[in-house]
Amino acid sequence: MKDDFNQYNSGDLAFTRQNPYGTEIEAMYSGATSFMRRRYSRDLTNVDVAVIGVPFDLATSNRPGARFGPRSVRAASTQLSWARPWPWLEDPFETLNVVDYGDCVFDPGQPETIAPTIERWYDHILSQGVKPLSIGGDHFVSYPIIKALAKKHGPISLIHFDAHCDTWPDKEGRVDHGTMFYHAAKQGIVDATASVQVGMRTVNDLDLGYKVLDALWLHEQGVDVALRVIKETVGNKPTYITFDIDFLDPSCAPGTGTPVCGGFDTITAIKLLHGLQGVNLIGADVVEVAPAYDHAEITALAGATIATNLVCLMAETMKRKAQS
Repeated sequence: MKDDFNQYNSGDLAFTRQNPYGTEIEAMYSGATSFMRRRYSRDLTNVDVAVIGVPFDLATSNRPGARFGPRSVRAASTQLSWARPWPWLEDPFETLNVVDYGDCVFDPGQPETIAPTIERWYDHILSQGVKPLSIGGDHFVSYPIIKALAKKHGPISLIHFDAHCDTWPDKEGRVDHGTMFYHAAKQGIVDATASVQVGMRTVNDLDLGYKVLDALWLHEQGVDVALRVIKETVGNKPTYITFDIDFLDPSCAPGTGTPVCGGFDTITAIKLLHGLQGVNLIGADVVEVAPAYDHAEITALAGATIATNLVCLMAETMKRKAQS
């Protein structure tokens, strides 16, 4: 018999959850590791947000291993799933129907088919009126995702947290995790003049019209000024947030393929995301978590924390639209 006084009265919520809403307690060290203990499902009926893993790392320019990012972030999220996300005042899972959609499936033996396959997955998800929250994978996975979003919304605004600008010039059709936002701007997928790149600390003199707030600027100006500039730049345009975990300093996120010193701590990232309330958020991702180089799940936990804050932002966006 179920003991209503025992907080550990159910297990494997990824499969056994009956109600899609609310936060229930399951032992952090036990059970199936869906993202934040949400139900695994490919049924998008009445779903608000789908969490999708994209286990791809063939475009990385340094250390591989981000293909294991979705699995590690899901596992780390079990440490966060027992209570309302801090520092938010409302639990997003009380109002949003969030499912873990599992991982995007593609054939690594046919690399030329991978990007179109990912794009088709997101075409389907978006056709159901569902917001995507993606876990990479290397950063190239953002490219087919935003291509799908641009088909629905037109040229989108991008808020890009990273150590790298990912706008180095490239040949059309190449697969590289450092050039996809070059192609996105050139192809009109992203409106670069209404997009912001934050935290850059590698050299590229080509900005393609993006507003670039590099690491020195952010360290000197601080979170509040950055938030004002970001919001002024994107306005109310449909906006996608992409968060490369190497935005964080290697001391806070060692488990990534291209770490760069001089970055930021996790609380700075939380403050930035919390302060982005009011942005017209249409989707988001967390990428480049490579657990083989991690220690004590530091990076995976940071990735899960970032992703959970992005769910909170989506809940705020939907609540604001419902009230307008």
